[in-house]
Amino acid sequence: MPLQRRLPKRGFKSHNLKFNAEVTLAALEQLGLAEVDLLALKTAGLVGQLAKNVKVIKSGVLTKAVKLNGIGATAGAKAVIEAAGGVIA
Repeated sequence: MPLQRRLPKRGFKSHNLKFNAEVTLAALEQLGLAEVDLLALKTAGLVGQLAKNVKVIKSGVLTKAVKLNGIGATAGAKAVIEAAGGVIA
């Protein structure tokens, strides 16, 4: 049996995962800011200090208009934000 077939298979874990973060719509509602960027999320403690990429996910309800600067959003979260009068820039 060749060596590559005798050794166990290992998974893959990206080293870039520590730079990604997620924020929910409920967390944005509690934050209460009109304009949200990466620095505001870090100072509020919603994302870690190593985070470089932040994405808003659809979990909770958003009633306030929020402008997102440099932050991504899922399709469902984008629809909720725009329905509340917010903008994703």
